[in-house]
Amino acid sequence: MKISNLFILPLLLLVFSGCKVSKNLATPEQVLPASYRDVVATDSANIAQISWNQFFVNRELQQLIDSALTNNFDMQLALKNIEAAQLLVKQSKLGYLPEARLQASGSINRPSDNSLTGLSLSQFLGRPYVEDYSVNVGISWEADIWGKIKNQQSKALAAYLQTAEARKTIQTSLVASVAKGYYHLLMLDAQMLIAKKNLALSDSTLQMMELQYRAGQLTALGLQQATAQRLSAAELIPALQQAIELEENRLSVLSGVTPKAIKRTGSIYEKIYAGDLSAGYPSALLANRPDIKAKELDLVIANANTGIAKAAMYPTLSITASGGVNAFLASNWFNIPASLFTTAFAGITQPLFQQGKLKTQYKVSEVEREKTVIAFRQSVVNAAGEVTDALVKLNRLKEQQSVTQQKVNTLQQSISNAKMLFTNGMANYLEVITAQSNVLQAELSLAQLQEQQSSAAIELYRSLGGGWK
Repeated sequence: MKISNLFILPLLLLVFSGCKVSKNLATPEQVLPASYRDVVATDSANIAQISWNQFFVNRELQQLIDSALTNNFDMQLALKNIEAAQLLVKQSKLGYLPEARLQASGSINRPSDNSLTGLSLSQFLGRPYVEDYSVNVGISWEADIWGKIKNQQSKALAAYLQTAEARKTIQTSLVASVAKGYYHLLMLDAQMLIAKKNLALSDSTLQMMELQYRAGQLTALGLQQATAQRLSAAELIPALQQAIELEENRLSVLSGVTPKAIKRTGSIYEKIYAGDLSAGYPSALLANRPDIKAKELDLVIANANTGIAKAAMYPTLSITASGGVNAFLASNWFNIPASLFTTAFAGITQPLFQQGKLKTQYKVSEVEREKTVIAFRQSVVNAAGEVTDALVKLNRLKEQQSVTQQKVNTLQQSISNAKMLFTNGMANYLEVITAQSNVLQAELSLAQLQEQQSSAAIELYRSLGGGWK
């Protein structure tokens, strides 16, 4: 049989090398509403399409976010994951090429003098041992008849793309976290100013009551109540200072630096974004949210795993060949062409019985693929829920802020009225203290509501998929 005939059957089988043993699962259709709850979408405008350095108008915040994206350790790890995935993709592209190995060996064998081999060696070679020296190149190649290598390449590429989407997901979360922390600091600054203003007001009230106490127009109980009110205002200042320093520490760590003071300007009452907070259509989530794109890539990986598992149940065609020099005397090792040798082998291996492992692996891969579809749909619904929650918060917080602002205006007027009535003996000290306490709480609540609005706007931007561009 000629050597060329050895490859006839493999060549015939290669005709079917484009065959697929499993059908790719298309991205499942996800039913999404035409618009978000209680929101009438008029066009496809979406704040997620705006880059973060254009969405946030505060300069110091832009610089802080830029520093965080550069120095944050999670971002650095994400970039390293992308590098590793790129290397695996490059390696997977070599799957169609044969493997080659260079091998050099030398051996010596001395059989027993009383053995048949030992007697033969002494008779024919005149020595009791035999040497063997060999240098050869071995090549092996597996035909991708059932698309196993192609599926492995698809899997590696999808895994690489997932690392890129993971980096985007980390960036959107990081941008939102830094922005929320920054506006939380602005809220604490506003509350600090309110606390200091209220402390100065309490000092003025206490001085007025001390004069009336000395004149016998106020009891000791009234003076004690005013003093307690002043101490309550003073107690708030170190608590706010602690909160400010802790938030600065957190933002510093997010930025990849040791804790330090955070430079900031502006007011909590300023708008985050100069334009309208448009959400667009829910269908845009599929393109804008990197976590949803990652789930979609899970489908590609699940398809590939199913194809690989199915291909393992079918015959494997492999071809091996080797060639080099071989001699039993070192002096003849490189005696060309006498020492040359070649071997070639082609074989087909069909699994018959492996205790049901291959079939079970294939069935499990199908179940995992179905689970991936469910996870994809869940991610879409969760994303729509996050956007809707942010929109609800924005609308309701605006209503709360409007009411609280009216409350603050009314209570601020009541303070001057209470003082005037108290001076003229037409109101008692409790009314003055109560008015000051109510104003303090209302102003603190107003600042907190404004911060919650800012946080809701940032969350809307993140949940729509903004921040990675």
